[in-house]
Amino acid sequence: MRETVLDHLKKVGLVPVVVMSDAKSAAPAARAMREGGVDVMEITLRTPAGLEALRYAADEGILAGAGTVLSLSQCRQALRAGARFIVSPGFSEDVVEECLSWGVPVLPGCVTPTEIMRAAEKGLDVLKFFPANVYGGMKGIKALSSPFGGIQFVPTGGVDLSNLSEYVHPAVYAVGGSWMCPRALIDAGRFDEITELCRQSVEVLRQARERAV
Repeated sequence: MRETVLDHLKKVGLVPVVVMSDAKSAAPAARAMREGGVDVMEITLRTPAGLEALRYAADEGILAGAGTVLSLSQCRQALRAGARFIVSPGFSEDVVEECLSWGVPVLPGCVTPTEIMRAAEKGLDVLKFFPANVYGGMKGIKALSSPFGGIQFVPTGGVDLSNLSEYVHPAVYAVGGSWMCPRALIDAGRFDEITELCRQSVEVLRQARERAV
């Protein structure tokens, strides 16, 4: 059976949130992350380089999606640029409907019961939980998972190597964050350090998953 985009996100369990100053840096950053065992990349549209960076990352054989998608216009631009998945900090019905029409996975940010119910009505069962540290972290996710047992979350915001293992839970689909591929390291060309951060993250996640079995 062919692996879907969401299947792959779950298997990797990590979604690096990447901010690009220069689109061409996406290629070496993607190679560095892949070498570290993470072949997923959420390139944010916070900078003008984001859309073009999607193309460079895709050429490196990495699963590249667009993050910080705030409008229908941005969503359409990202999809045309080849984004394999779309991540939004909040719930936009227009963005969700557009992704559904393209057959591309969308992870809208949902942290309240009302938002979760709106997303579930659209058939979504994997949602972004952002900013995780502000909305209770794992405690908040556990509380929401009780009434919404069919929903899983991708917590992002305030997660790093020091607390990554806390987010291994049946209600957590994958964990997102910028600690694996910081903008400062990309801009400085310190790609070997990005590889090492990814390796460490993969190992922390692996150990936590083994303990949870």
